[in-house]
Amino acid sequence: MTETGIYGGSFNPIHRGHVELAERLCRDEGLDELWFMVSPQNPFKKSSPDLLNENIRLELARMAVREHPCLKVSDFEFRLPRPSYTADTLAALRQAYPDRLFTLVIGADNWLAFKDWKKPDEILSHHRILVYPRPGYAVEAASLPPGVKLTDTPLIDISSTEIRCLISQGDDASYGLDEAVWQEIRKKGYYRKAQGI
Repeated sequence: MTETGIYGGSFNPIHRGHVELAERLCRDEGLDELWFMVSPQNPFKKSSPDLLNENIRLELARMAVREHPCLKVSDFEFRLPRPSYTADTLAALRQAYPDRLFTLVIGADNWLAFKDWKKPDEILSHHRILVYPRPGYAVEAASLPPGVKLTDTPLIDISSTEIRCLISQGDDASYGLDEAVWQEIRKKGYYRKAQGI
């Protein structure tokens, strides 16, 4: 079976840290592919005034992975009921792609809140989970249940929030973005008119 990582998020916008982490997971954790699952509506985040339209975020993500064969971008959640709960997405993926084995990729911050997710036991019973380190969120590898692994990936000090803030102030955010993504954001004026950042 093809082992496929599922890395969900708003990707508002997708940045170099997301892509570098995904590449590393494909290389080191035996994933055949990794799908960036662009979320139209995250149940844990209130609608933000600087959240780009989901189709724009999807297109920027596709631009960012165009030269990375093992990375794909999926709009699968766009066709599911909203808000997007990971348990429901994974159940729908299992039904739609019975020839694939799906592995969930989440940050340490999300793992620490995992017990509060919808149907966490169902997720654990069907899927391997890869937890990547995040600054400020300590996860002890020895405390993890079977099927959950803390990855040996570097802490990446780039955040979408910081990038949006820089752009809204008219500053250069190119350091954190794929060049084509940065040029598209500049050309279209994304995040420049955002309020409440």
